[in-house]
Amino acid sequence: MPKAKETVLEIDLKALQHNLEYIKSKLKTNTKILAVVKAFAYGSDAEVIANYLQNLDIDYFAVAYVSEGVALRDAGVKTPILVLHPQAINFKTLIERCLEPSLYNAKVLNEFITIASQEHQKNYPVHIKFNTGLNRLGFDENEVTDVVLKLKTTTAVKVKSLFSHLAASEDLNEKEFTEQQIKRFKTITEQFSNALGYQPLLHLTNTSGILNYPEAHLDMVRTGIGLYGYGNSETENKNLIPIATLKSVISQIHTIKKGETVGYNRAYTSKDIQKTATIPIGHADGIGRQYGNEKGFVTIHGQKAPIIGNVCMDMIMVNVTDIACNEGDEVIIFGTTTNAAEFARTANTISYEIITAISQRVKRTFLDN
Repeated sequence: MPKAKETVLEIDLKALQHNLEYIKSKLKTNTKILAVVKAFAYGSDAEVIANYLQNLDIDYFAVAYVSEGVALRDAGVKTPILVLHPQAINFKTLIERCLEPSLYNAKVLNEFITIASQEHQKNYPVHIKFNTGLNRLGFDENEVTDVVLKLKTTTAVKVKSLFSHLAASEDLNEKEFTEQQIKRFKTITEQFSNALGYQPLLHLTNTSGILNYPEAHLDMVRTGIGLYGYGNSETENKNLIPIATLKSVISQIHTIKKGETVGYNRAYTSKDIQKTATIPIGHADGIGRQYGNEKGFVTIHGQKAPIIGNVCMDMIMVNVTDIACNEGDEVIIFGTTTNAAEFARTANTISYEIITAISQRVKRTFLDN
């Protein structure tokens, strides 16, 4: 891998392919795969990632919002795209760009049918979401009959899939709850399909569900964090490769005396003569203030250098007293050796938060060999 000469997020597309193949190895050959590429493909680059996966014959994509789907269409993505949380104001755009909405309550269902009818649609693909315990979005089990009756009043839409979302599939202490969700979903979808008169695709599992609950793979699985190299467990993390490495460089090295302070609000006071390195990355780039004051760290020449003082908007300072290094040397914030999950734990958070927080001003580069 090339040495960094500026702050850069290096994205390894072969690692992405490896992760997809590992996830496929857990599935039956006829199980479809939906790749979740919302939030700039978990902070990487949604357009590049989706086009790469499209060439690997992925079956579906999912984004959170219509604007994300529009960006993928503009980038040449032809694969079906499920919009997980569409807003009614964007329904006409959604139809114009051949995106497929998740419909999760009576208001959204009625609004979409109205607009689809006005736009002279016939059998427009929609996805009906049920709440089985996450209590975030979704129709309740007791609404099955009402939803089916509404769908039977129109030819503007046709149900492409029924789905729900597991609340704690990564936590085996919650196995009983997850199994109850799986059972509830199967009951709901059987009732729904029987009443509707045809069988839509069924999907329930996220990455951890794929790995921990093979009985719930059904017709299609959804994978997000797993594609990007994280399995939500120490065991599965070893089978996946983080696709993104956040790198920077040392801009300046200071030698500070005992009692001198570093950074805003004089948050760090030197206990002895120390050497510090200033690095051009800060909270405007996604490294929040919670990583300062010796909680977070970076890696320089394989050694950990704790972040000292408060994280600045565009810079961090680290303690390099015991590290032989020079201005211009490469710095690794997270990657394959120290991954984003390990970095995030220093601030009591999760890999999802740190990787999706990396600002769009950070340059993206891509490896494909």
